[in-house]
Amino acid sequence: MHVRGEHGGLTYRVNGVLLPEGLNGFGQELDTRIIQSVDLLTGTLPAQFGFRTAGIVDVHTKTGSTLKSNQLSLYGGSYNTFAPSLQLGGSKGRFEYFTTFSFNRNTIGIENPTASFRATHDLTQQGKGFGYFSWRLDDNNRISLLTSASYADFELPNTTGLQPTYQLEGTSWNDPSVQSRFLNDSQTEQNYYAVVSYQHSAEKLNLQLSPYFRYGRIDYTPDPVRDLVFQGVAEHEVNDFTTGGAQFDLSYDVAPDHTIRAGLLGQYTSERLDTNSLVFPIDSEGNQTATTPLRLIDNTGNWSAEAGAYIQDEYRINRKLTFNYGLRYDRFASSFGNEGQLSPRANMVWKPFRSTTLHIGYSRYFAPPSPQYVYPSTLAHFAGTTNAAANLTDTATKVETSNYVDAGILQHITPDLQITIDAYSKWAHNLTDLGQFGRAVILAPFSYRRGHVYGAEFGSAWRHGPWSVFGNFSYVKTAARDINSAEYQFAPEELAYIRSHAIQLDHQGEYTASAGTSYSSKHHLAYVDFLYGYGLRSGFANLDKQPQYAIFNIGYQYTLTHVPLGRDLKIRADVVNLFDKRYQLRDGSGVGIYQAQYGQRRGTYFSLVSDF
Repeated sequence: MHVRGEHGGLTYRVNGVLLPEGLNGFGQELDTRIIQSVDLLTGTLPAQFGFRTAGIVDVHTKTGSTLKSNQLSLYGGSYNTFAPSLQLGGSKGRFEYFTTFSFNRNTIGIENPTASFRATHDLTQQGKGFGYFSWRLDDNNRISLLTSASYADFELPNTTGLQPTYQLEGTSWNDPSVQSRFLNDSQTEQNYYAVVSYQHSAEKLNLQLSPYFRYGRIDYTPDPVRDLVFQGVAEHEVNDFTTGGAQFDLSYDVAPDHTIRAGLLGQYTSERLDTNSLVFPIDSEGNQTATTPLRLIDNTGNWSAEAGAYIQDEYRINRKLTFNYGLRYDRFASSFGNEGQLSPRANMVWKPFRSTTLHIGYSRYFAPPSPQYVYPSTLAHFAGTTNAAANLTDTATKVETSNYVDAGILQHITPDLQITIDAYSKWAHNLTDLGQFGRAVILAPFSYRRGHVYGAEFGSAWRHGPWSVFGNFSYVKTAARDINSAEYQFAPEELAYIRSHAIQLDHQGEYTASAGTSYSSKHHLAYVDFLYGYGLRSGFANLDKQPQYAIFNIGYQYTLTHVPLGRDLKIRADVVNLFDKRYQLRDGSGVGIYQAQYGQRRGTYFSLVSDF
């Protein structure tokens, strides 16, 4: 996910509680069925938000008290998709609960690396469970538990027709089974978390204390024979994170025009990367010297501790002008680095007229990397093999620090029509990026010494009766120079070029646009929308660009009311990529890019949703 020229960098909050960061894998952890509403906060964030500041995904879930009924959903269609789910919720006295359980099976789990309609070897099976339980002690105090579990198996899709590269003892390139379409690599992702929250709300004072725990694991299993023949390495990888911490926030109305907010956050993360690799020995020219593979076992680990404290004041200067200012101090200590920063924040919101809202702000940010450092001992372990690093420079990833400015306007043209215009700019030191360096879908951090990201956004929305129309456009430009961490992942020629030239980031989609319209009534829901992408960067040092594309989607839902054995029955059909546009997101080249990826071809899906 890319927000304003960033790769990741998002913080997720569920019902006001921070979710501890997980692994940079592939699976979608949050099930959209739990969501009652969601907001994306971007720009110059106030001091209460730290670490991952590209955007705050603020999710409010359904609750037992707001549910009118339980819900059973059956969803499926193209690519052998079958995705049943069950929602249960309710309230009794001071106790309420909401739970959801879902399963998803399809044959397009990861983007197809080819333009074919169906990917080869791309089955996924995913199970998710979520629970929210709340007990109101009295009118001012509440205790809640938020818990989630997800388990997903992915087959890694193959590119057919690749030519074998290495000789393996006991096999022949003429063997019909030694073909790239038969590669049998797979990946399993697991994520579990639990957050307990105590909330107190009084006339002037509100506070929340939330201890949390999270465990995540990615397990990549290779195809030993074919991976050796086509890549020269077959590596079983297990990467896991364990995080524990606590969040404390309070707000207090110290005066009619001032609200003080303050808080603390602290967490500790332990990371492990265990690899069991089969590789071939090579000579100084990179030529294979034996057909019998070597087995190399390398187990490493990292730890990190993150802590932050903030205080801010929301000063309502008058009924039209609000000034929010504050300070935040963050500290990051790890097995490979130790840094801290004091960060001022200031935002001003002015409403000169009822229909006009202007904002401008400045924020200093401090964004630590995930603890995934690979040590020089690991590079030395694989020297002289087909899994040797491109070079032996191995600087640890540092904390990204940046100055960020943002300004914009929200204008109500009529009671039904509003537009927004925003512009932003970020100047970063040790700009963090993510890359996939191998067949396992695990994203690892690296950084550029200097980076600049800037752009502008336009949004519009019109609502009248059952009709709704929206249109958005964005422009983003990125520039980064001098890779200064995890350099061993890159060829010396590319490092040298980036050291002396500012390049555009691989995830820069310079122009994007979306638009759509929908009609919604008691019985009918119909929509059509489209998404335009200018194309991501590719090639040596990201000097090339992928082709642009435009995708259209349509859907219709009919609701039957007062059906037997239930309250409502919704029947729905959706068509994704209506005109079956073939479009390539990546071609396998670019800085930190390993595999080609195509967008989904046309898909038709149907669902039955029963409230009971």
